[in-house]
Amino acid sequence: MFTGIVAGTGTICEMSGEEVVRIVIDFESVTTDNLETGASVSIDGTCLTVVEINSPKISFDVIPETLQKTTLGSKSSGSLVNLERALKMGDELGGHLLSGHILGMGEITERVEGKENLDLRISCPRNIMKFVQEKGYIAIDGISLTIGNVDETSFSLHLIPETLALTTIGGKRIGEKVNIEVDSMTQTIVTTVERILEARN
Repeated sequence: MFTGIVAGTGTICEMSGEEVVRIVIDFESVTTDNLETGASVSIDGTCLTVVEINSPKISFDVIPETLQKTTLGSKSSGSLVNLERALKMGDELGGHLLSGHILGMGEITERVEGKENLDLRISCPRNIMKFVQEKGYIAIDGISLTIGNVDETSFSLHLIPETLALTTIGGKRIGEKVNIEVDSMTQTIVTTVERILEARN
């Protein structure tokens, strides 16, 4: 489990393989102390398993389905990614509980920069939008964020300086894709209500 409180960013320094792709990431700003093979790490919100440690370089294997359903498939050597290590018992829960299972991808359609803040508009498929609620929580590239205004096809985000400083989201441009995860409780409630209404009809 993760919290969506990104610890820092890392740089992809190698991607190799055809079907299963080995990704090597330099954990330049995130500690690798006590990190072990088999541990889970959130990479841009995607839960991956550590397969090799040559600190500060950590290796992960990514299967084709993950490459297709997340932004990891479009990454290359030199790409920056958000990093969060798995939640441990006793850790402070500063964001909201996340599994690292990406629901789908959204696209940045608007970008408005202020002196210290950034507003983004993200469009995404209807099968995701049904879970998106104003003032609710959402994870974008592994970052726990509060949802702003919502319409039928998109929602807004209002980003503070701390988030911009610690994550990659400040560098995202119009047209770029982002990973989206909605908390499991919201998904369960919406899906249950849909089933009840369908049964009644």
